[in-house]
This record gives sequence, structure tokens and C-alpha cells, in this order.
Amino acid sequence: MTINDAIKAIAGIFIVGSLLLGYNVNEKWFLFTAFVGVNLFQSSFTKWCLMEKILVKAGMKKTGDSCNC
Repeated sequence: MTINDAIKAIAGIFIVGSLLLGYNVNEKWFLFTAFVGVNLFQSSFTKWCLMEKILVKAGMKKTGDSCNC
């Protein structure tokens, strides 16, 4: 799995998870959904992604630009 694939998978899990939590627990979880979306949006312009930095420090090998979905 590449870093790009991992970032997409993590973003999807965060979005679906926060939507479920927002619907079933507390509507403030929808703010986390917005946070993930804003980060994905800004990374498309700045080419900087915090999750990429976290995954590299966790030991995943970098294989090219990761947030250029």
C-alpha cells in the first residue's frame, strides 16, 4: 500500500466514522468531518499533508507525492 492509498483510506474512515458519530452520538462530530474535508481541500493546493508526515514518521515508505489525489 502506498502512502497515497493509506491517506485515502484513513480519510474515508474518518469521514464515515464522524458522520456515524454525528448522527448517533452528538452533532458536534460533524465538525470533525468538516476538518477532514478542509484538510483534503487545502492539500490539493499546497501539496502539504499532515497525515503524510505522520505516516512517514510511523515508518511507511514515501513513494511520490501523496496528497495529489
